[in-house]
Amino acid sequence: MKTFNWKDIMKRSIFMLKILGLWPPGDTYKFDFYSAYSFVSIAAFTCGHNFFQIINICFIFPDLEVIAATIFVTLPELLVIMKTYYVIQNMQLLKQLMVDINQEHFEPRSLSQVEMIQPSLSFLRKISTVLWSMSAGAVFFSATYPILDGSVKEHRLPRPAWYPYDATVSPLYQITYVYQIFSFTFIAATALTTDTLIAILNLFVGAQCDILCDDLKDIFREDHLNFGRNKFLSCIRHHKEILRFADSSNIFFNRIVFVQFFISTSSIGITMFQLTVTEPLTSEFFLLVSFNIAIVVEIFIYCWFGNEVELKSSAIPTAIFHSNWLKAHMIIKKDLRFFLMRCQRPIKVSALNLFYLSLETFVKILRGSWSYFALLNQATFQK
Repeated sequence: MKTFNWKDIMKRSIFMLKILGLWPPGDTYKFDFYSAYSFVSIAAFTCGHNFFQIINICFIFPDLEVIAATIFVTLPELLVIMKTYYVIQNMQLLKQLMVDINQEHFEPRSLSQVEMIQPSLSFLRKISTVLWSMSAGAVFFSATYPILDGSVKEHRLPRPAWYPYDATVSPLYQITYVYQIFSFTFIAATALTTDTLIAILNLFVGAQCDILCDDLKDIFREDHLNFGRNKFLSCIRHHKEILRFADSSNIFFNRIVFVQFFISTSSIGITMFQLTVTEPLTSEFFLLVSFNIAIVVEIFIYCWFGNEVELKSSAIPTAIFHSNWLKAHMIIKKDLRFFLMRCQRPIKVSALNLFYLSLETFVKILRGSWSYFALLNQATFQK
């Protein structure tokens, strides 16, 4: 059977990270051209753009409606700084995970196991396409909003921000306009690439649980004692490696997910509120719709694949019972008992061990977003 290369699934994400300055040639950044490129691009487009927007919020702070019109985008953009930081901080860990995924014990051992993985891969491609499409729509309508509504004649920028110069005069206006477009694109690409990478890591853990379950069902097809014992020991080692990989990948993204969920909850609520005060079928309306769908899909990807890890790992004990364990030698049956006890607790992907990535969490986030929306709507109505 041809070797299944897991890294091929991640090559697009890795390629994007290289372009964004988040994937140095070695395990860490060194004093070279790529590090200089990374520093300049991240400082200019991610940190710089967020800094100018935060200063602007300080000036408009008392006005709730104006803040709501600005902060629904600013909060997720601020989160990208955190995502960038943790990608850089955990670079050695990420590089090691990329090495680990192509180890022999993680490879599918039959065509049926390869086919077992395909539905999850197909779903990831489809949901990623939706996420990137909606994000591209949000970036497009953000960039063209002043042009489409005619406010470009008044030298209005795509997003309100403070600059240490007069951005309403030419050519500073045109330069600042292009700068904001590059910043939108850079920040969105960083966020989506990180989200896709996290989804792939969770997909990988879930796929390995499927492969392990398939192997466990076949360990006692032969009556020979050593044959069954060797296959069983191989499954135990595989399970240990799955747990180790899941823990390592969770170390990378648990803080990201924790903050992501809180920011997404408020952003969705604020965006829904903005839709109620925006004229339908305008460029701003389509911007809000695209942005809101992108945020919902973003957290859905986290929760879906985290939920898949829990469901598939909880099927490991059942897979043992589906094997022909009655024919196993008494020595192996004793080992099976201890292994079953160890597998009773499924693998759960957590955010700082405070809550887990699951569909139940996704529903709670949507309910929280609705509460934000209701609060803002009530406050505006009373006003």
